[in-house]
Amino acid sequence: MQQEAASMALAYAGAGLGLGLVVIGAGVGIGRLAQGVAEGVARQPSAAGQISGATNLPLFLLEGVAILGEVFCLLIVLMK
Repeated sequence: MQQEAASMALAYAGAGLGLGLVVIGAGVGIGRLAQGVAEGVARQPSAAGQISGATNLPLFLLEGVAILGEVFCLLIVLMK
């Protein structure tokens, strides 16, 4: 019984750590992407529409990966 409780505690800690890393990674990635967009628009303001349009797809993909990571961490907790 005690081993099962310890295993459950480790699963929760691992899921929490994984969720934290996913959120930090997504935040850093989105920040770097926004930094690149801001620098690109500052260098060439006439291309702002094209730059921001080309930024949407990678931004959405990055958000999707972060959401999938969160779902997988929650599944680890709920399936245990």
